[in-house]
Amino acid sequence: MTAVPKPEPRAHTAIAAAAVVVAVVLLGVKFWAYALTGSQAIFSDALESIVNVVAGAFAFGVVAYAGRPADRDHPFGHGKIEFFSAAFEGGLIFCAAVVILWQAGEALVAGAVPRQLDVGLLLTAFAGAANGLLGAFLVRYGRRHRSAALEADGHHLLSDFWTSIGVVGGLLAVRLTGLGWLDPLAAAVVALLLLGTGWRLVRRAIGGLLDEEDPVLLRELVAVLGPRVRDGVIRLHHLRAIRSGHVRHISAHLVVPEFWTVQQAHDAAEALAASVLAELPGEAHIDFHTDPCERAYCAMCDLEACSVRQQPFTGVRPLTVDEVVLPDPAAHRG
Repeated sequence: MTAVPKPEPRAHTAIAAAAVVVAVVLLGVKFWAYALTGSQAIFSDALESIVNVVAGAFAFGVVAYAGRPADRDHPFGHGKIEFFSAAFEGGLIFCAAVVILWQAGEALVAGAVPRQLDVGLLLTAFAGAANGLLGAFLVRYGRRHRSAALEADGHHLLSDFWTSIGVVGGLLAVRLTGLGWLDPLAAAVVALLLLGTGWRLVRRAIGGLLDEEDPVLLRELVAVLGPRVRDGVIRLHHLRAIRSGHVRHISAHLVVPEFWTVQQAHDAAEALAASVLAELPGEAHIDFHTDPCERAYCAMCDLEACSVRQQPFTGVRPLTVDEVVLPDPAAHRG
């Protein structure tokens, strides 16, 4: 029916491009540290940075495509491609973790000892801090503007930050103890953490592609809709909400007085949609279908000018997620 203004798509693509540039610079810093030290832990960190660059470039293209408006071939827009980006990035992280585990095993068998640890520690700490700051920004920006691709890229950079923290801790242990085997051990621990990160990203992306129920979004909608159940909007049911990139598509059935004209029901649905969209952050589209009350909700209907009331009004029952998602209003009558 109506949509609130959406953020400028160029801002998304500019931020994605900046993330790629930063990722390339930090990749160079980490491989420089690896060349100086020969550390398997630093190598694991650098290998993940390759994933950062590839995934960031992919996210840049995806965000640019996702910002295209809806058309006849894609009536719900192009936003769902962002979930492909998130799945791709999660898969890359998973593969990188497997390679790191392999390299760490070889280094553990060979018994290699890293060198020039002081320089390596400084370079790794710098790169990790930069990734942490950029990752935190991307996660906040992606959540605010409902960009799954940018949020996934931010989570990946944050995982890279924690990876760097683990690497620095491992190298400090090697420097203090002189035990070279702690270096590949730290790399192996990093790889196991990355396996978990990769799986979570893939799992979330699959849920988005399959239109899995989003409890957070449903609770947000119920909180906005609840106070608006009044003045003829008697009840809601069959609430459905999905995300397509940064856009949310919402539909629901409104129970209205059975004696209302089509025009009255239409105007009430339009007014409710406009009111909800004005309060919801970001971009959304709402479609409401109206159902007659059939005199089954009299006790919850506060409409005074009612000529068919069979029971006195006793109060509006608070909306719950469990109720509004029901497809059949008969399931919660009485």
